[in-house]
Amino acid sequence: MKKLSFASLIIGAIFFSACNGNSSKSETMNSDSTSSTMSSDTNKMASPATDTSNSKMAMVGDDAKDFTTNATQDGMTEVELGKIAMKNAGTQSIKDFGKMMVDDHSKIDNELKDLATKKMVDVPTAVTADQQKDIDKLSKETGKTFDKDYVHMMLEGHKKAIAAFKSAGDKITDSDYKDFIMKSLPTLQKHLDAIEAIDKKM
Repeated sequence: MKKLSFASLIIGAIFFSACNGNSSKSETMNSDSTSSTMSSDTNKMASPATDTSNSKMAMVGDDAKDFTTNATQDGMTEVELGKIAMKNAGTQSIKDFGKMMVDDHSKIDNELKDLATKKMVDVPTAVTADQQKDIDKLSKETGKTFDKDYVHMMLEGHKKAIAAFKSAGDKITDSDYKDFIMKSLPTLQKHLDAIEAIDKKM
């Protein structure tokens, strides 16, 4: 009877030890799994949901962006038509006016492009389809026919440009854009005065 009890104790001790070992391994595995999950969650929290490091966000509103597009395209048109006037005009005064358009609008355009770049605003690289039609039309004309059409186009164009610049100056809140507009308006008015004087002599 004593031998049987002693054997039972040994078997019980072995069984308890085995169970205890398995429990320890299970706890270790659970601990490792929990640690791995926490590490993964930490990495997810550390990584931003969206990477915007390469995105381009304009520093001004839609009014300034629209003004940039329209003014740039109008300016490019003035420069191209001015170059044509220097070659195709029938009178020297219109040739001289064309040169003034090339010089002044090239300067204004470059200043606007620099400003737009600073404000992270996209700048168009080509004129509109309608503007290209005007350029193509006048490039085929010479002499009095060219003079008449060109002067009419410059009169209407500069009246609209001055109105557009004044309107933009009232709407746009960015101080740099406002300064550019106020600086450019006297030049546009000078152009309108000059083409009106030419028109009166025709």
